[in-house]
Amino acid sequence: MAYDNTCKYLAENYPGDFARWLLDSDTSDIQVLKTELNLEPIRADSVTFLQIANQILHLEFQTTPKSKTPLDFRMLDYYTRLKREYWCDIEQVLIFLQPTSSEIVFNTQYVDKKTRHEYRVIRLWEEDPTPLLANPALLPLATLARTDSPADLLSQVATAVDMIEETDERQNISACVQVLAGLRFDKSLITQLFREEIMQESVIYQDILQKGLQQGEERGKKQEALQLILRQLTRRFAAIEPEIEQQIRTLSITQLEDLAEALLDFSSQNDLVNYLANVSPSQPNIGD
Repeated sequence: MAYDNTCKYLAENYPGDFARWLLDSDTSDIQVLKTELNLEPIRADSVTFLQIANQILHLEFQTTPKSKTPLDFRMLDYYTRLKREYWCDIEQVLIFLQPTSSEIVFNTQYVDKKTRHEYRVIRLWEEDPTPLLANPALLPLATLARTDSPADLLSQVATAVDMIEETDERQNISACVQVLAGLRFDKSLITQLFREEIMQESVIYQDILQKGLQQGEERGKKQEALQLILRQLTRRFAAIEPEIEQQIRTLSITQLEDLAEALLDFSSQNDLVNYLANVSPSQPNIGD
């Protein structure tokens, strides 16, 4: 979760740098869009939407290809919802952080019987580190780039971080570097090259930790609410059809709270079925 929040911090605080890297665009007219779209909000732990002139850059970072909702379908889902909301060109980039042989990271499209949707995929371990090393905002990603000598690459990143003149920026970039470097390097090597106290003093590092704790608490609250609802329904109707239970599991915390109140008036399982038929499914969380 810290990796997701780190990437999100970088993209939203240095949008121009990401636009130049991914779109070869040098415009300063960039707006970070809200991460809630119509219908149901998207829990965007690792997603960033940047509006650049009349175009949206949708960035999604993934530590692993594992996902309850297939990534290719999620990209299609985001695309259609962004299109409906803003009706402009949309460039989608899915960035994988860790090496894997999974076929998922080589897939660049969603294909269904009558639907084909394409998006761009970046596998960081295949990327040339040179442009990343040349930009302070991209130094954390450089730690995961292609190299025959990972230790030398990390040393280059450390040197580049030390050259950042502004103290707060240097501390924050250093913190982000150390977080993402943890995906590839032993802590002992990281601490040899970076002062750990700088990361602890960094405002962004504290923010990343706090967001991670909050997100964990929210997921815990949903699980508690879900278990309570299922116990109540099982006690009332003896057994719940697996399809109905799965539909309940897709509900948001707010929808579960509404269901907990509504079920007091249910007299049969048909009432539950009818109620769920009128509830919009909750959109998947990032990382699900």
